[in-house]
Amino acid sequence: MTASASGTGRTPARRRRGPGWVPNQHGAWAMLILPVVVGALRAGPTWRHVLLGVAWLAAYLAFFATGLWLRSGRKARYAPPVRAYALVTTALGLALLASRPALVTWGVVYAPLLAASLWHSVRRTDRSLVNDGVTMVAASAMVVVAAGLGSGATNGWTWLPGASDGAAWAVAGLVLVYFFGTALYVKTMIRDRGDRRRYIESVGYHALACVPAFVWSPWAGVLFAALAVRAGLVPRLWPRATPRAVGLGEILASVAIALVLVAAR
Repeated sequence: MTASASGTGRTPARRRRGPGWVPNQHGAWAMLILPVVVGALRAGPTWRHVLLGVAWLAAYLAFFATGLWLRSGRKARYAPPVRAYALVTTALGLALLASRPALVTWGVVYAPLLAASLWHSVRRTDRSLVNDGVTMVAASAMVVVAAGLGSGATNGWTWLPGASDGAAWAVAGLVLVYFFGTALYVKTMIRDRGDRRRYIESVGYHALACVPAFVWSPWAGVLFAALAVRAGLVPRLWPRATPRAVGLGEILASVAIALVLVAAR
């Protein structure tokens, strides 16, 4: 019998999805995808890059859910997505390692970064610039990891596959410079909106970031100059932009960065 037929006039309430299943940080998706795509396209994409990308996405979902669980004081209602995403990440990670066992050596790089970021979650300082820096280093290094899986890469045992590729490190460095500028810019638009000191830091940083970008490629320099102009004008002209709009803007900027970093050699 339906709710209306029974005379109550009510419809069944839609079940609300529990916390931790869907990340609410729109700009984070660009930070996840950009390094893997850039590294893969520069090194020569293979089927392993698809597996790497899916495993990396699952790892982020597990990381996000775990951070939320830790910040909640380990409340039981936050635990289900932690368990589910951890299992998926483990399965995908093992499949990736089976295809390229030497990738396990990257654990010496990522384990301390993960521990540091989760420690910030325990202390509820995960929104700090220090923690932003930790997560951005981890994301940027994926350019080098992806390079180690390129079509021209050796399949033998190599310590930190891809780490010998100087060009990949240079691109990873530019990605990191872009990501840190993004963190400053987003803070001027959301958490530190109206904070003059943060605004000056953001504009100054973006101006300085143009230097290594121009050295690496004129096209990269032009794009970073455009980002510097954005950092100066948008917080002044559109100070009330929604977080969703800011996040979507970062996705567009990330697409532009990816195109430049892949095309320029």
